[in-house]
Parts: sequence; structure tokens; C-alpha cells
Amino acid sequence: MTSRAKEHSREDIAAAIQMQGLVPLDIPATITVHDLADMMDTNPVEIIKELMRHGYMYTINEVMEHDIASSVAAPMGFGILPIAEADTGPGSLVISQDDEDQDKLQQRPPVITILGHVDHGKTTLLDRIRNSNVVDGEAGGITQHVAAYQVDHDGTIITFLDTPGHEAFTAMRARGAQVTDIAVLVVAADDGIMPQTIEAIDHGRAADVPIVVAINKVDAPNADVERVKRQLAEQNLLIEEWGGETVAVEVSALKGEGIDDLLENLIVVAEIGELKADPDRDARGVVVEARREKGRGTVATMLIQTGTLHVGDNVVVGGIRGRVKAMFNDRGQNIKTAGPSLPVELLGLSELPEAGSIFETAPDEKTARQMVDDYERSRNDERAGGPTLEDVHTRMQIGEVKSLNLIVKTDVQGTVEPVRGALERLNSEESRVNIVHAASGSITEPDILLAVASQAIVIGFNTQPETGARALANKEGIEIRSYDVIYHLTEDVEQALEGLLEPVYEDVLEGRATVRAVFSLGRRNKVAGIYVNDGAVTRGTTLRLLRGGKVIASGPVGSLKHLKDDVREVATGFEGGVTIDGHTDYQEGDIIEAYRSERVR
Repeated sequence: MTSRAKEHSREDIAAAIQMQGLVPLDIPATITVHDLADMMDTNPVEIIKELMRHGYMYTINEVMEHDIASSVAAPMGFGILPIAEADTGPGSLVISQDDEDQDKLQQRPPVITILGHVDHGKTTLLDRIRNSNVVDGEAGGITQHVAAYQVDHDGTIITFLDTPGHEAFTAMRARGAQVTDIAVLVVAADDGIMPQTIEAIDHGRAADVPIVVAINKVDAPNADVERVKRQLAEQNLLIEEWGGETVAVEVSALKGEGIDDLLENLIVVAEIGELKADPDRDARGVVVEARREKGRGTVATMLIQTGTLHVGDNVVVGGIRGRVKAMFNDRGQNIKTAGPSLPVELLGLSELPEAGSIFETAPDEKTARQMVDDYERSRNDERAGGPTLEDVHTRMQIGEVKSLNLIVKTDVQGTVEPVRGALERLNSEESRVNIVHAASGSITEPDILLAVASQAIVIGFNTQPETGARALANKEGIEIRSYDVIYHLTEDVEQALEGLLEPVYEDVLEGRATVRAVFSLGRRNKVAGIYVNDGAVTRGTTLRLLRGGKVIASGPVGSLKHLKDDVREVATGFEGGVTIDGHTDYQEGDIIEAYRSERVR
């Protein structure tokens, strides 16, 4: 459908909304409750109430999806228009052909990433492909490493993305960048499938991209290609030769054997995928890597995914903006324009962007500045949060998720399969458990990044997360569940699938104060004069009165004063007066603790 046709359809929908006595409202793909209330010129509390009537729990600054906002608009007197084609901001998810004007789509080169075990010849294979077949250039002229480059095989251009490993590949996806069209899995014929190979398979599957297997080192003295094929079948990668759909090519990266065959198969897989983009629109794409160079400033390697980027364009990458001062292709040549699937080095950004960040262009500097402001505002409003066992049943019912994605880590390799089997036996017609990745060892940062990218919950069986992994999980809102009894694990997952698992809460200490004096207000009412030793005593928290180490009373804050004024909080080092609702017995030397209940992730 063309842009004009889409616009007409939106006008028709607006007219239909008005015929129903509603006011048409055009909102972005995601919006906070506060911003929606502003657009509707109503109190945010009214929208929150309406959301609750529809079964949604949102606070004033939480971000809701377009369809959820649409479902509660009618009772408020509004009708929500469908998302406009151009309504995509910085940091939005994967660029798909659905966003494009279908009449302008043209074939684009495929983007290939090579994954596999560290010693199985990934780098050798990449170097062999690049040095033997570089677009319009000789291998001898290449002196520096680049993160992405193109080769020409019999007139067909292929883009290769050189990432340090599947962790980096998944880190990019975790930030919303689906950069790869095809993943090449390198497996050494003399070594077979290793734990890191299995990880690469799981990461490729999580990305939902075709996997082409390159069986490398077939010329090695102890090579056993048939064993590799059997091992692939055990990982549910049945090769075409055995009646499956997985393309497998035997190569020797060291000698250059089978390279042409591999490239030809990659072209065939790309043709099946019908990879297209619109070169005439504004450029959008992803940051592959970025660095600072003396005399050049910020140098960012960008992969154009759609549109054409020009020197002089205003570029926005999340909260960073700049103007394209110069662009260079993968051979270091200065270029003026860059189209779909072309990797370029770009000069002109004000700061270093993160790898995996989405970039797009703006028509002018004012718009670029506004896009950055919008991004910062949305980032402040958004709350990180992956799925939890408690809410997975609800997400399944509303169609938000199709299955419960789990990443399972166990103490030893021998327990991986029993735990996997116990979880997979919980599958039914209504709900299913999808094991994204299962391995032995502690829970690591790559596990958390994979959980972010695949919206999974991390399960630890007799193993614990590393310090960095715990911190990253808290930052990204990923739930980690630890178990030491298999029955407890399967029971929790089964109850989650059935919607029976109750949330778990824990008390978080907010402040601690000492009672230094007791004041009487009338015959029965008394106020505790306190000095706050740590944290703060705040309205809205629950208070606990301790005497001799024992809890005497607990309850919400009845009143809170500093001098004669009612206040919201009394901080460390200040004195104040406080009452516990429903309690009047205070003594000097009592300890008052202020705490709040927080849901355990």
C-alpha cells in the first residue's frame, strides 16, 4: 500500500470515529499515561481508573502500547487513529519491510554474521572471504581491520558483519537492533560441537534468522564430518542431505576450499528471504561500533538498513545528534552517499554511541534537537522490566507472549538435561515452555543480555549469578529465579503457566530513627519525637516500633512533622515528630524503622 493510500485510510477512519460521536486522536506507538491525559485534556487519574477497569495496572509515568491506549479511549470520548507510517522515533525496534512504501522496495544485499566456537576458524574464514573477494578492490590495499565489509560474488554483493562473538551479536539485539539476515555457524570438523557452539545456536535461534552451517577444517587429519552432522541433528539442526532444512557446507578456511560454495548458498538463502529496502527514503540503520581517533574525533561504523545517507545529513542516535561531515566505505574511500546494507565509517557525531543503537536522519537541526529531547523524555518515562513468572499467564492471555521463555543454568552439565526435560514436560496445548538456552555454570552477563533480547526469565538451579550479571539484571529488569529442589522449580513454573503464582514481596528499609522524647496531645494521643539516624522517614512507608529488639507495633505513618509543619519526609540528621496509625505507646530509646514492600524480581 502506498503512503497516499495509507493516509486516505487514516482519513476514512477519522471520519468513521466522528460518526460515532468520538473525537479522533492521533498518538504515537507508545505513550505515557501523563501525556495521554494531556492530549485528552483530562485528569491522569481518570485514565488510570479506566485502565484498571480493562485489567491494566499503570502508573502516571508508565509507558503503554498503542493498542492498550486504544482500548480505553472510547469511554473517555475519543477514538485512536492507527499508527502513522512516519511515526517511528529513535531507538525504535527492528526496521522491517512493513514500514516501507511497498512500491519503492528494491533488492538489497544480505547481511551475514559468523558465529561459533572461539577456536573453530571464524576469523580465518572471514579473512579468507574478504581478502580473496573484495568489492572493486585488491586485498593488498587493505591494512586495517573493519567491523563490516562487502564482497562481490559473481556480481552479487554480500555484506559481512564482523562481531567479537555471539555475546556482542546478542547485545546489539538486546538494544533493539536486528542487524543480521543470516547467521553462519562455524563448526570444526576435527573438534565437533562445543558448549560455545551450542550457545551460538541458541543465540541464532533467538534472533529468528536462518542458520547456515560451515563445517570447517575438513582437511584436518582427524576430521570427522559425519560426526558433526550427527551432532547438528542432536541440536535440532537437520541438514538438507538428511532431509532437513539446514544448509551445511564443507570448507577449509585455511586452504580456501569450499568458500565459493558457501557464498553461493548464502545468496540462495538470501533470495528465499526476499530482502528489500527503499533507497529513496531517509536513512535509518544501526551502529556497529564506535571509537575516538586523534584528529578525527568520534568515528562510528554504521550499517544502513533502509534509505540513503548523504554527507551533510543531520543524524540522531538516541540522545546523540550530529551532522555527517564525511563518510568512508570499508576500503577507506571517501564517499558522498550510502544506500541499504552498506557499511560506512561516519564522522560528525558529538559523542560515542553504543553498539546496537538505532540511528536515523532528521530534515534539519531543529528537528534533530527535538528528536533528542523526545528520546530523553521517553527514556526517563520508561521503566525497564522483562517478564516475571507472576505475570506470564496474563501476558499469554492477552496475546503479548506465546510461550514462557527460559534461560536455564545449572551447577553441573549432568543436571542440564534432567532440568530441561522436567520443564518441557509442562507443555500443553494452551501454554508452553521454551528453553532459549540451557548450560552449566554460573549466571553470566551474556545470559542476561540473551534474556533481554529474547524476553526470557533466567533460572538458576544450584548456581548463582555473578556480581556483574546481578547488577545488569537489576538494570534491565530481568528476573532471576534460584532453586535447589527440582520440584520447587517445576511447581513454580507450572503455577505461573496456570496463573496461580502469587507475587513475592520483601521489606526494604528506608530509614531508622531513635525516639528521644514523647509528647502528649490531649489525654490519649501521643507523638514520638525522633532523631533520624539513617535514611529517611517518609509518608507512605510503614513504620515498625522496636523496644529491646522486639517489634511492639507496626502500621502506616499517622502524622509526620518537622517543628510545627507537616512534611513529606524527615531525612538523616534531622528531628521531627511522628505517630504510628493506631498506636500511642512510645518510650524514649525506642527505635522506629520505616520500610516499604517491594516485589522481588
